[in-house]
Amino acid sequence: MAGNSFGSIFRLTTFGESHGRALGGVLDGCPAGITLDIDAIQNELNRRKPGQSAIVTQRKEPDTVEIYSGIFEGKTTGTPIGFAIHNTNQKSKDYSHIKDSYRPSHADYVYDKKYGFRDYRGGGRSSARETASRVVAGAIAKQFLNAIEINAFVSQVGDLKLEVPYQQLDFSQIESKAVRCPDMETASRMEDYIKDIKKQGDTIGGIITCVAKNVPIGLGEPVFDKLHAELGKAMLSINAVKGFEYGSGFSGVAMKGSQHNDQFNTDGSTITNLSGGVQGGISNGMDIYFSVAFKPVATVLQSYDTIDKEGNKVTTQGKGRHDPCVVPRAVPIVEAMTALVLADFMLLAKTNKI
Repeated sequence: MAGNSFGSIFRLTTFGESHGRALGGVLDGCPAGITLDIDAIQNELNRRKPGQSAIVTQRKEPDTVEIYSGIFEGKTTGTPIGFAIHNTNQKSKDYSHIKDSYRPSHADYVYDKKYGFRDYRGGGRSSARETASRVVAGAIAKQFLNAIEINAFVSQVGDLKLEVPYQQLDFSQIESKAVRCPDMETASRMEDYIKDIKKQGDTIGGIITCVAKNVPIGLGEPVFDKLHAELGKAMLSINAVKGFEYGSGFSGVAMKGSQHNDQFNTDGSTITNLSGGVQGGISNGMDIYFSVAFKPVATVLQSYDTIDKEGNKVTTQGKGRHDPCVVPRAVPIVEAMTALVLADFMLLAKTNKI
């Protein structure tokens, strides 16, 4: 299986399966001499881990990261940072009923057809549990980036939308609610809705918005390695993601060029920021903001029709512990992937100046 690495210089390779002994990764290219706050790394994992509230999967995992290399006396050494997160609460028997059949809209069918074999326990490598490794690496990237602030939050669940512009939000409130929406009234409605969906044995999708502040001018290349293109790739690599838009996004098509153009201030900043902080594939110093759409989780705890390995139609029912809505736990994942992209481009920019 190829495609287990992400990044050019600041490069992460992940390993492990949902019901294997452990997940983990090797982070290469992190510069030496960075003081790492291990508690901050663990806190990011705690934001992603299962069982943290009534609106997420109840799988109980401590998700404690163990770092095996690349750090000495609290600082990075410049060598590969190897780490692991051990699985402790697998219930593989919950998946025995799909050993010979496929869940609709899941990776089961294509994995079997591509590789001729699949780990059906929790989806194996296709499980969103793989993203725990990304969160560790992203937490390290955040500490390397230092002055750059990255905040993601839930802006929509189903039809429930947060109508307040991000500039008017208090990001310190993101963690105040389990759904991770910084508007308390909207957050409460979202949580009630997710609980109702869960009672139905069903799932619902949502949108996460991310804002990166204090990004320097000049990150990204003008042709194939555009900054927003790499951010899009990063977000679309996350499980269940179905869409990515930055700046004005799809709404910009209804505007005239005279309306959409970001006029300059004398210092080079812009009066508006419909470009989303990126022009010509290169960061312009304004806030980078984008939204990521997540589909409803494929595994529903209801009876459904599908096919088995022989192509026979069968009826089965979802079992096990699953998120009724993935977006609350995906917030730190979006932040992590954003940090990995920005860290990589920071190092690329430094290399190009040498």
